[in-house]
Amino acid sequence: MASTFGANRRMPPVPSVRSSVMRPIVQRLEAKGRDTALLLARHGIRRESLNDPYAILPMARYVSLFEDAADFVGDPLLGAHLGISFRPADIGPMGLLFSISATIADAFDHISKYVNSLQSATGSALFHEDGYLIWKYEISEASIWPRRQDSEYSLATICQLVRNCFSSRWRPIEVHFEHHAPSERHALQTIFGAPVYFGQSGNLLVIDAKEAATVYREEDRDLSGVLQRHIAELVDDGTDAPSLVQKVKSLIAINLGQRPLTLKSIADELSLPPRTLQRHLEREGLCLRSLIREHRQSVACSHLLHQDLRVSEIANKMGYADSTVFWRAFKTWTGTSPSRW
Repeated sequence: MASTFGANRRMPPVPSVRSSVMRPIVQRLEAKGRDTALLLARHGIRRESLNDPYAILPMARYVSLFEDAADFVGDPLLGAHLGISFRPADIGPMGLLFSISATIADAFDHISKYVNSLQSATGSALFHEDGYLIWKYEISEASIWPRRQDSEYSLATICQLVRNCFSSRWRPIEVHFEHHAPSERHALQTIFGAPVYFGQSGNLLVIDAKEAATVYREEDRDLSGVLQRHIAELVDDGTDAPSLVQKVKSLIAINLGQRPLTLKSIADELSLPPRTLQRHLEREGLCLRSLIREHRQSVACSHLLHQDLRVSEIANKMGYADSTVFWRAFKTWTGTSPSRW
């Protein structure tokens, strides 16, 4: 039985993951007869720390190890392959909460609310749009790159959880990834059973809203309440709550490239009147436009430094109408053009 020593250990304010997220990767390598000692040591991770599912590890090391592991076993689809072998028990109480949800929509809503119990600096949101549900996932720390394996692992995992808990024949309508198209794109379409698009504004699953609302079971409200309280405690460390500015920045990271970012749209998500939000930002010497510009600049620079995406693809990810608008904005920020980076 896994140790419960860290059962009440809360996520720190720096980008981190639970060891339960990393354990399936190491177990897969070891099942293939690979000695993981050197790989773990290379990334500064002790094998013993994986015995405690609540142990906390630096996210940058986890993502870097995942990319390295794919090369180590010669499987560029390692993340996706791991995802489709995932079980609800692999993520503990979060997996159990997912499995007892009445509908697929409820299950995605739970994941969106509590993903930070498993890893911090992560954005997850569920949108309703024109008869579809859109679930978005991303690591909000732009400097952590490349992260293809984590992205494919995360979306494949969620698809597999739906198949395990609701219907083995379930498929998303579309799958979107932020990274550039790999040579294995057709294999990924087979894994997801849906069209897969790359160089997009984020990592997304597009789901039929009517299908997602189908009731599969009566949710045990008492058990659900206990699980939600426990999971929430893993996120809430009892310190000061995030400031309003921090919440706005988080919503910008989640929504950028997905939907228009306006004072009203952000205020609605915060359940505030737009004028109240504006006054608060003004007291901090800020405005929504400057916060959006700051985030775009940070993410765009990271993409240009760490990716092989075309400027037009980065413009799309940043929510710009076209590459010309992005080119002009970038030149204003830096005094140089994106093509010279």
